[in-house]
Amino acid sequence: MRILAIESSGLVASTAVVEEDCVLGEYTLNYKKTHSQTLLPMINQLKEMLDLDLNSLDAIAVSKGPGSFTGLRIGSATAKGLGLALNLPIVPVPTLEAMACQLFGVSGLICPVMDARRAQVYTGIYRFSEGTLQTVEDQQALFVAELAEKLNGFGEQVIFLGDGVPVYKKILEDTVKVPYCFAPAYASRQRAAAVGICAVARLKDGKTETADAHKPVYLRIPQAERERLKREQANENP
Repeated sequence: MRILAIESSGLVASTAVVEEDCVLGEYTLNYKKTHSQTLLPMINQLKEMLDLDLNSLDAIAVSKGPGSFTGLRIGSATAKGLGLALNLPIVPVPTLEAMACQLFGVSGLICPVMDARRAQVYTGIYRFSEGTLQTVEDQQALFVAELAEKLNGFGEQVIFLGDGVPVYKKILEDTVKVPYCFAPAYASRQRAAAVGICAVARLKDGKTETADAHKPVYLRIPQAERERLKREQANENP
C-alpha cells in the first residue's frame, strides 16, 4: 500500500509518500510562500528523489480541514487533480486528528489549536488509549476562553500544539487551570507524513472519496461568503 499525502491547511506546506509501516519521503516547508507555488514542485521533487512511478500509488491522502480557506482549497484541488489524472481514490483526513497523531503515546489530553482569527481557534481534544487515538471532543471552532473552560472541566493534564499556540499562549496560560505543556517545535505543526499514516487505516476501512466528490471541511463559511451575506442582509433591511 502506497499513499501520496498532502498537507496545506495552514502556513505549512507538506507532502509525503508513505507505505503501511514506513515514511519513504517527506518534504515540509514552513515559510511564507503560497501553497500554489510549493505543493506541485515539492511533489515533483519527491517523485524524482524516490524514483516514484505515480501509477504505483494506491491513493491520494489530503488534510481535509479545518484550516485556512485558501490553503485547503489549494490542497484539495491538487489532490483532486492527481486523483482524476491517476484514477485514484482520495482519503480525506481531519487536520486536527492528524496533528494529534504526531504526539503518539503521550499521556493525558492532546489539544491541537489552529488560529481561526476573531479570538477563535479550530480545535479538538484527543487522547491515546492502548496505542489508539481516541476522539474526546471532535474538531470545532471555539473561542479560546470556551476551550479553556472545557479543558478545566476534564481536570486532566493537557499538551497543546499548533499555530494557535503562539497567538493565544498568554490567554491559555491565564485561563487553563489544569497542568499543561506545549509540544516541541518538531511536533507542533502539520506534517504530511502524519496525514499519510492516518490515511493507511482509513484506506483499509474503505473511508475514501472519489476525486469528483471530494470537498474540504471549513467549519466556518469563508470570509468572502460572510461579507456577501452581510451585504444581502443590509440590502433586505435598509
